Amino acid sequence: MIKYQKILNKNLLKVFIEIIKEIEKNGLDGNNHLYITFYTNNPKTVIPDWLLQKYPKTMTIVIQHEYYNLSVYKNNFNIGLSFENKKVDLKISFDSIISFVDPSSNFGLNFDFNNSITKKINKTTKNKNKLDKLESSK
Repeated sequence: MIKYQKILNKNLLKVFIEIIKEIEKNGLDGNNHLYITFYTNNPKTVIPDWLLQKYPKTMTIVIQHEYYNLSVYKNNFNIGLSFENKKVDLKISFDSIISFVDPSSNFGLNFDFNNSITKKINKTTKNKNKLDKLESSK
């Protein structure tokens, strides 16, 4: 059986990584701005606890004018952004990326990683959502 989705995701991820590396090297053009949505509860993604509490499942970051220390590695990228007037360093694992959009270029990618990490994240999220519903019904 040919695993089309796995092949597609692998190559879409290569496109995303190449774009991020281009930004690391040359910065962003005037109009470009990126929206990157990712799983915050991926064990390989590192964000401050207070952000994880605020975004326990997913988070979308915007890379536009104010970002710093963008570094691209084999399995993740690091970036500094400001949240609530606080500079924060994020380590985002590539396998936690859900989507990537640059509205100024009418370009976007959606990822459908069908692997054990995504299954684990989805299971964790499902359990967390059940707890949240119980808490909110009290």
